Amino acid sequence: MNYFELFEIPQRFDVDIAELANRYRELQKAVHPDKFANAGEQQKLLAISKTAQVNDGYQTLKDPIRRAEHMLLLRGVDIDNESTTMKDSGFLMQQLEWREALAELRDSDDIDADIAALEAEFTQYRQQLLDNLSKQLVDTQASSAMLAADQVRKLKFMAKLQDELTRIQDAMYD
Repeated sequence: MNYFELFEIPQRFDVDIAELANRYRELQKAVHPDKFANAGEQQKLLAISKTAQVNDGYQTLKDPIRRAEHMLLLRGVDIDNESTTMKDSGFLMQQLEWREALAELRDSDDIDADIAALEAEFTQYRQQLLDNLSKQLVDTQASSAMLAADQVRKLKFMAKLQDELTRIQDAMYD
């Protein structure tokens, strides 16, 4: 299922979220199961199935990581079912440094400043990855798809780091 076609929006990484939300509301109105309350069982099941597709498509296209995974899947690259490992040694070293910085937060003398610094660093790096990804997904060469897949893996790791940082912040106020 190509969610870009379902929502009738251009197949590109940079999605107009407002346009996507408008198309979502239109599609929801058109396929909502309540519209088929007096219809036959088969039509009701079809409406439920179509509603699920619309919901999944919307959740996929509004999230940059899921959108990129979907675009790669449409090009035959399935990140979830592959055994490729990260080969970027610089990023692997950076991962270790970030993990160490997170571990050291608990003993920080100025935890608020250290958290703010890490958040800024994570945000800047994430934006750099998104910018790279946008360029790589425009290119139709297979090598660009592989580079884009690496960017998605890095973005997933950054999301985990951000979650961990949020947990540390939450624990500070418990």
